[in-house]
Amino acid sequence: MAVIGKIRKQSGLLVIIIGVALAAFILGDFTKKSKKNSVQIGIVDGEEIRIQDFNKLFDENVEGTKRQKQSDVLTQEDLMRVRDNTWNQVVEKSLMGKEYDELGLVVTSEELFDQIQGANPHPAVIQNFSNPETGAYDRNVVLNYLQQLDKLTQAQRDQWLSFERYVKEDRLKTKYQTLVGKSYHLPQAIAKLAYHDKNDKANVKLVGVKYSTISDSLVKLTDDDYKEYYNKNKKSYDREAMRDIDYVVFEIKPSAKDNKVAEDYVKDMVSEFTVTANVATFVNANSDDRYDSTWLSQKEVPVAIEGVMFNNEKGFVYGPYFDNGSYKLVRLADVAMRSDSLKANHILISFKGSARSQQTRTKEAAQRLADSLLGQVKRSATKFTELAKAFSDDPSAKTNNGDLGWFKDGKMVPEFNQFVLSNSVGTLGVVETSFGYHVIEVTGKKEPVKKVRLATITRLVTPSTQTAQDIFAQASRFATGSSNRAGFDKSIEKEGITKRVAPNLKATTNRITGIDNPRQIIRWAFSENTEIGDVSTIFDLDNSYVVAVLTKSTEKGIAPWEDVKDVIRTQVMNTKKGEMLVDQMKSYASDMNTLANQFKSTVQDVNGVSFDSRVLQGFGQESKVIGEIFALSAGQQVGPIAGTGAAYVIQLKDIAIAPERDSYNAIATEKATAFTQAVSNNGVVKAIEKATEIVDNRILFY
Repeated sequence: MAVIGKIRKQSGLLVIIIGVALAAFILGDFTKKSKKNSVQIGIVDGEEIRIQDFNKLFDENVEGTKRQKQSDVLTQEDLMRVRDNTWNQVVEKSLMGKEYDELGLVVTSEELFDQIQGANPHPAVIQNFSNPETGAYDRNVVLNYLQQLDKLTQAQRDQWLSFERYVKEDRLKTKYQTLVGKSYHLPQAIAKLAYHDKNDKANVKLVGVKYSTISDSLVKLTDDDYKEYYNKNKKSYDREAMRDIDYVVFEIKPSAKDNKVAEDYVKDMVSEFTVTANVATFVNANSDDRYDSTWLSQKEVPVAIEGVMFNNEKGFVYGPYFDNGSYKLVRLADVAMRSDSLKANHILISFKGSARSQQTRTKEAAQRLADSLLGQVKRSATKFTELAKAFSDDPSAKTNNGDLGWFKDGKMVPEFNQFVLSNSVGTLGVVETSFGYHVIEVTGKKEPVKKVRLATITRLVTPSTQTAQDIFAQASRFATGSSNRAGFDKSIEKEGITKRVAPNLKATTNRITGIDNPRQIIRWAFSENTEIGDVSTIFDLDNSYVVAVLTKSTEKGIAPWEDVKDVIRTQVMNTKKGEMLVDQMKSYASDMNTLANQFKSTVQDVNGVSFDSRVLQGFGQESKVIGEIFALSAGQQVGPIAGTGAAYVIQLKDIAIAPERDSYNAIATEKATAFTQAVSNNGVVKAIEKATEIVDNRILFY
């Protein structure tokens, strides 16, 4: 009771303490949850990039990519690529917008009009508004489209606005690139120097002792050696933030039981499948794949069943058999002798509502016109070409005169295909399809061959819910026993699981071996709450569970020398070998033959060395050594000197000076063209981007 009394006396204080703790908990949770909302996706030179603006542009780019790929669905890899491109767009727009403003570059409404409707339109307009009959750009197609703009759907109008915005932005970019490109000037004196750098040829005699001939065991490297080399070259080791992880993958694969369930399912179908009268309906009701009515020649039937299908009667059933992850049951639905290749002329008369039609005529009017045209070609077959060009709604008729050429059996819509197949060469007729009415003339047929039509019941072997739960339980046991890196490695050894390693992961990484969509893992590895040695929770990915441990964390900036020690070892070793060889070669440098004998080398003549080649024949890239050569006078000797791959003593025999030119304009033009090309390849944008502070927060959002 005394304890309860004390609690009652302190209840006010307890309420305050609990209230403060609860508020701290709630506020802490709130700040964690709201961090993503309060952070912009990026900051470019102080300008914030809002996630809402980014996502709007991303959605537009997704739709554009779908249209380009002619697909309603994009893969995760496609989406990541679109995100990366969108990021590059917003960064470039932010950077270059300031450049354009400072220079006063604009695209006026009159200029934009000219880019779209003028005599010399933007390349994108030329590409997208061609005449379907000729394939050439047609200004009338643009005008007709714009006249119909108010009648289009909102999505189509938005698409046009995006296109118009692209034309405007690209025009601005072209102006800027032209301005920068035209600013390049190479004086004749410098053009002359560039000419001689390329065409003057030095001929030398040398002794070179390659570092590769010296055993590494003869050189002892110290930390000071590494640090000295590192400090001279540390800017070369500026790097992005990176993470290393070890991980295990628990693939969700079908079990033996799942395999048997699929096999038994197909086995149970055999009796009914053998006697069913409506094969197509039966397949569509019981198979993972729909019925395919295609006629197949012997070479088109899968090798596994080719023999049995072409040596049995109609109604024969084969299987079940396992093929490409599925159990299959196949029935020989039909056998016939059919021409494999067909040839025909046609005139398409479409009507309002028929597939891909822009016609306003009624179905009845279309049929009357088709019948009329049939009468005319029956009276005079030579008129077919003329009538096809004049009346056919098939755009290709303008160029092929209605002649479809040879086509494979089954390629055309069924009604069209059947007419050509069933009638002899020279037959004329009218056939209705989903595209409208076709006036057809059969003009060719290959000799019939035996073909079969197969009905296939397919049952894909997939992991059951129980299998997925069992594999998750296995992953859960592993994760439970892996509270840290030591536990992770111990669990791997205990469970006999294969450990995989993924080093040097970047914040933008979208591919890890064995994992199709690893973004969850990347975001975890780069989270500020993830420390070295932390083990992840179970990642539920496509067809697998993954557990990972962070083994290394490298932040953005110049890497410390310890991190690049292994990377620079060869260069440091060669530097020390160079110092050692230079010191040893000094005693013999006055006599090249003695020097060569002493170091088991040879005296070599190396001719035709140019200043701008940077490569010394037989030794590789030696910029410093070539510079020393061109600083010599004829007969003069230099060395020993340490190069990139060897130590040298060199004597200049002579330099063959290239003959002077009346003009060096060609050299200047060549250099200007190279500069303009670099500008066109976004060289300026990259340079500005490199010099600009950019905060990339994409990892917080995807």
